[in-house]
Amino acid sequence: MTIWPDPGRMLMARYLASLGLRSPNSRAYYKQVLGSFQDIAEHHAELGNDVLVAWLESFSAQWAATTRLHRTRIIDRFLDYLLEAGAIECNPVAALRDACNIKQCKPVWRALASRDPDGALAELRQPTPFGSVLGEMMAGHVVLMRSRGYKYTSQHVWLLRFDRFLQLNPALQDQPLGVMLEHWSSAKTTRNHANECEKLKRLLAKILRHRDPSIPPRRPDPRPGKEVAKQWRKPHIYTPADVRHMLDIARSYPSPRAPLRPLSIYTMLLLAYCAGLRRSELARLDLSDVDLQGGTITIRQTKFYKTRILPLPNSVMAELRAYIDARRKAGGSHDPRSGLFWHEQRSARYTKQAVAWLLVDVIRRAGLKPRQGRTGPRLHDLRHSMVVNRILEWYQTGINPQERLPFLATYLGHRDINSTLVYITITQDLLHHANERFRAVGAPCLNLEQEVRA
Repeated sequence: MTIWPDPGRMLMARYLASLGLRSPNSRAYYKQVLGSFQDIAEHHAELGNDVLVAWLESFSAQWAATTRLHRTRIIDRFLDYLLEAGAIECNPVAALRDACNIKQCKPVWRALASRDPDGALAELRQPTPFGSVLGEMMAGHVVLMRSRGYKYTSQHVWLLRFDRFLQLNPALQDQPLGVMLEHWSSAKTTRNHANECEKLKRLLAKILRHRDPSIPPRRPDPRPGKEVAKQWRKPHIYTPADVRHMLDIARSYPSPRAPLRPLSIYTMLLLAYCAGLRRSELARLDLSDVDLQGGTITIRQTKFYKTRILPLPNSVMAELRAYIDARRKAGGSHDPRSGLFWHEQRSARYTKQAVAWLLVDVIRRAGLKPRQGRTGPRLHDLRHSMVVNRILEWYQTGINPQERLPFLATYLGHRDINSTLVYITITQDLLHHANERFRAVGAPCLNLEQEVRA
């Protein structure tokens, strides 16, 4: 049984008190909006779509469309409060949102504010995820790949879009897969859609081979040059001098409105090279992930859902300690769950896109990458450089790299040593040290010197 609308409007008063509004104007504004909504609700037997439409229509002459949509946010939060308090049995906005299979409330309100609310809601409804004739097969494949440790986020989106297209075109559901894909490819003419269709074709071929191994593999990509370039792209190995130059640029990075940003970029770059962290791992670091006493950082739920604890050199920990101290003085959040790399202006953590843009900009400013375009050294090449330079250090100190590779694989968060071997790029220095070690160890064992003399 619902207890709202209450005649004394005590629930509205409690809700306004819970908001903690400091400005008298804000309190009056909220009270006026909520009061107008309750005035409409008191004239209806139950809280349904008719209440929402009537409230919007009552102010259609006074408020502009944008103003009404802005004030609906207040109603959304109030309805959520009433539902949590048990004052109403159902949130009508949330019910319409779920019925339409959408995540936001604003499109629902926009449909209710139109001249034909029922028709607008019908057009707003999205098909059920994986509800097409191929839906079960595609959904099962996503579950399978995620159970194997793959995140499968982009692939999931491609399959959902294709599934939605099939549901909106029921005549295609009885056609062969090739016909479905042909119609899907011609649905849009953009380059991104064409690329997505090519990836989707390969993905669906993979799904079918998983279900039926007797199906022959898909023919090779008609663009072999691109595939070869993708498979054999030689990473750029940053020298220690390059890294020091980039660190100097990061410290002096121009940022007048965000004084903490240069030190943040400096620390990001330091961890990317010294610890081999990915951009997503840098963005995901929390304040609690840094153990200043133990000299370690915790990398949580990364690729293949792995969590690892990395010991860092004392010099790197000293830089981390200095950054955390500067972060605290700049007003950064003390919440252990807040982002380690904290954005002053937004009072939030840096996203992985922001981390990538800033570090790539440092690489460009160092003259290692062209000012425009995607050619040249990448941010991910810092991981390659870390591996190669670490192996060079082992060679120089007389350590057998083969004994240390399993530990290096664990440090980088790889599944096995084979993934780590991909990061090993042969440089002149590395080749020189490898040859010297072979002369000292391998040649005597194989008696090559005696064979040459004979």
